[in-house]
Amino acid sequence: MKQATATREKKQARQAKRDPEGVRRDILAVAMEEFSQNGLSGARIDEIAARTRTSKRMIYYYFGDKEGLYQRVLEEAYAKVRGGESELELEGLDPVAALVKLCRYTFDHHRRNPSFIRMVMIENIHHGRHMQLSENIRGLNRLAIEALEAVLKRGQEAGLFREGLNPLELHWQISALSFFNVSNAATFSFLFSDALFTPDGQETLSGHVADMVLRYVRVEHGRPGA
Repeated sequence: MKQATATREKKQARQAKRDPEGVRRDILAVAMEEFSQNGLSGARIDEIAARTRTSKRMIYYYFGDKEGLYQRVLEEAYAKVRGGESELELEGLDPVAALVKLCRYTFDHHRRNPSFIRMVMIENIHHGRHMQLSENIRGLNRLAIEALEAVLKRGQEAGLFREGLNPLELHWQISALSFFNVSNAATFSFLFSDALFTPDGQETLSGHVADMVLRYVRVEHGRPGA
């Protein structure tokens, strides 16, 4: 048994040397599922190792310990959503189209990535402790506010968006509308039916989120002081 284990670990080590980035990506992907399903305390490194055909030793070599892996997964989750925003190329769109695209992206990203929502919920249970230890997460998320600020500024300069808008508040509003759709899906659908969580229902809600945000930011023509 010991010999078989040693042979397997040697094979895994050779594979890791050939494609270390691929091994790390596999570990992070599986760890995201494990942490989002079971939380930090309930997640098992043995399970992650088994599903990635690596070993606990190799996981600890890459990420230090269980909390180090959890923190890296959290960083990866935020990097994915912020990376997707940067690929929207909002600066090339008129401000209304840019804001609609951002709202729709946020809503659709969250509903297609429930693991991200669960990771955020778990981190809030831990009072953001691991996020505070990260050197990357705050910088990543600052970019989201800057991008939204640029869209609002262009809209105001074009006379389309009203003055006095706070990009941080607007980011909160877009996030809140998109987050609730996933975080409360089980309880909401049980209480009121799952009609809103069908493909058609989700597409309708995605459009409504963009519409509500636009109604909030746009100048109301003919209204004094608008």
